[in-house]
Amino acid sequence: MISITGKVISGHGVASGKGNDIRYPKGTLRLQMPFFKKRGLDLSAFFVGTINIDISPYQFSIKNYKYYFKEINWSKYIPPENFYFFEVQLIFKESVFKGLIYMPDPKTKTDHHQISNLFELLMPKIEGIKQDENIILKLKEDDFNFMIKSP
Repeated sequence: MISITGKVISGHGVASGKGNDIRYPKGTLRLQMPFFKKRGLDLSAFFVGTINIDISPYQFSIKNYKYYFKEINWSKYIPPENFYFFEVQLIFKESVFKGLIYMPDPKTKTDHHQISNLFELLMPKIEGIKQDENIILKLKEDDFNFMIKSP
């Protein structure tokens, strides 16, 4: 396992439904979860929303993944998307939480684009975590290549 330090940042709010996207009033995750479950990934143990972690100054490229789902046709508003999931541990205030990195494939994602140094985490509900909190992520060393983002 490797450790990466990151900071909690606000996201678009569409995964949870807090972003007021009229297409997805209850959030995109609620619509996607049945498709993932049908393919073997049950996300019901996690909070229905993501924790967005900025890992600046690092950027990453994918080497391996826990799950990869191709052409999930979950929305009538956008074309089918591919999704990656990776195991992750989040350390916050000396507590360890196990979850997944949720990553719509940038090649098939048509809107709500993310910055290139962001991980979206699916976790159980974590009390007290908020924007600008510093956290540590523990990741499988073989899942990503990390490089420093040049200015």
